[in-house]
Amino acid sequence: MIKLDSGNVLLKPSHRKQLMAWLRRSLRFGQRLGDFILSITMKRVGRAYQVIAQVHDRAGDFECKAKQTDWRHAMRDLVRKLSAQLHAQHVRQLAVA
Repeated sequence: MIKLDSGNVLLKPSHRKQLMAWLRRSLRFGQRLGDFILSITMKRVGRAYQVIAQVHDRAGDFECKAKQTDWRHAMRDLVRKLSAQLHAQHVRQLAVA
């Protein structure tokens, strides 16, 4: 499950759809791990956009942050970090099993 809190960032419905497309790989990893909850908070801080993701799954909890001048760049960085961390958790879970 994904919860998106856009805060003081104005997102169009097409932007939300684009974000879901970027998060598709992370969602698949999360479903494989089980008990997956992803909370994303976006806010504008000065001239920059800060994006924070809090993840809860069976393998553990973690947080990722990204800050860029454009919200698309910040989300892209965040999605890359999320995918890498979820993949590492998935590999660790497979190694234990």
